[in-house]
Amino acid sequence: MTKILKIASTVLAITALTACGNDKTENTAANTEEKVVRIATESSFKPFSYLDNQGNLAGFEIDLANALCEEMKTKCEISSQDWDGLIPGLNADKFDAVMAGMSITEERLKVVDFSEPYFDNTLVLVGKKGDTSTIADVDGKAVATQQATISADYLQKNHPKALIKVYDKQDNAYLDLTAGRVQFMLSDIVPISDWLTTEQGKDFEVKGEPIDIGDKVGIAVVKDSPFKAQFDAALASLKANGKYAQISDKYFGAAK
Repeated sequence: MTKILKIASTVLAITALTACGNDKTENTAANTEEKVVRIATESSFKPFSYLDNQGNLAGFEIDLANALCEEMKTKCEISSQDWDGLIPGLNADKFDAVMAGMSITEERLKVVDFSEPYFDNTLVLVGKKGDTSTIADVDGKAVATQQATISADYLQKNHPKALIKVYDKQDNAYLDLTAGRVQFMLSDIVPISDWLTTEQGKDFEVKGEPIDIGDKVGIAVVKDSPFKAQFDAALASLKANGKYAQISDKYFGAAK
């Protein structure tokens, strides 16, 4: 009887050890599973975010997003979305964050949170070379801008007598400008300055001085998301270790 009890005890001990070993293996697998951050962008905003010749996402925000994810020890899953669907998609949990040249505004802060700014923006008016008009002269003239942007808001508030034409994508606004269907375009300084260097933009130029409205660009996340603090910490680290400057210089030059 004693012998049988000893054998039973041994079997139970082995079973327990095996179970513990399996638990440890499962826990290890769970712990090593890579965390993923789903980031949405809008890919017609060169050099912030655009599709390269191979159809891959590229640009300042794409490089910055990957650097932030590396700093946060997570994997980035970056997808391109329509501009109008970015905030609704974020709040519907289709993605965790938005990096799309999105300005931090009071209106947007009612429905989402933003990280600390990662870019300071100014606006510029662009028109045909040789035209001496400035932003003060747009009343009664057709001006293109992208819908639901800080540029569109600025025109509506400050130049309501202009013939404001809004577009779903920046690229479509460029097409109408080059075709002469609008006389001017108001947009963020960096993407439109990049466009002016292209064949399509060669006959156009900035009109007057850049318009500084204190516009700052940040990463949008849902209200009370823990990602806000994580992005803030990662961005501060990238600025401290020089990686942010490297990425910025690649696209905007050392002056930016």
